[in-house]
Amino acid sequence: MTDSLLQISDHGPVRIITINRPDKLNALDAATLDALHAAFALAAGAIDVRVVVLTGAGPKAFVAGADIAQMTGLTPVQGRDFSLRGQRMMREVETMPKPVIAMINGFALGGGLELAMCCHLRFAADTAKVGQPEINLGLIPGFGGSQRLLRLAGRAATLELCLLGAPIDANRAHQLGIVNRVFPAAELQTRTLEIAAQLANSAPLALRGILDCVNFGGESSIEEGLSYESAQFGLMFATQDMREGTAAFLERRKPTFSGC
Repeated sequence: MTDSLLQISDHGPVRIITINRPDKLNALDAATLDALHAAFALAAGAIDVRVVVLTGAGPKAFVAGADIAQMTGLTPVQGRDFSLRGQRMMREVETMPKPVIAMINGFALGGGLELAMCCHLRFAADTAKVGQPEINLGLIPGFGGSQRLLRLAGRAATLELCLLGAPIDANRAHQLGIVNRVFPAAELQTRTLEIAAQLANSAPLALRGILDCVNFGGESSIEEGLSYESAQFGLMFATQDMREGTAAFLERRKPTFSGC
């Protein structure tokens, strides 16, 4: 499925969503944010989709940032609304009940890094660069960068990237915990889809339970997080997938999970 802003294709149970503005380095304007919101809502409700991979069109950029041309004339109220628009979409991605992988094929700057950080996993080409350069425009991150970067990489790295505004390469981003893995650029898609296929073969309800526990635990006390984990663990015993997984282990065979 293709429109002017997104390309959407399914590889079995893996859905690839590609931001399709290569002439703008896939910059995020209001229309693209809305298109992504709709695409992720559709993927969340699609029974046959188990994993989503998000990337950018063209060889240069995942997403090079928010669309500066659209932002230039905004009033303070419009600026806040644009920020909230992006934050709502990215929070939807972050709370998806299915794993979302950011396949960072090039620049992920400003809103691009913010978009990657709301995904559950981030795989980068060794040629990619990431950063929060808003300071160079007299701005601050507006789509959650100051908050998610803090949680991923800690205070020192967040202040370095946001205050200095200079991009870092993929290997440095991996050292800081911003990306999970770095692959040679020529292998990025193949390696990403291999891992996506592995996830797609896992028990969907267990995947959802893990995502829920991590999202909940990241914003709660250890006691609340442990209690929530125990409750979710107990729920797994009501699933056919749990019975299939344990039976397959005891029978020394590969399990076949149905999502029930």
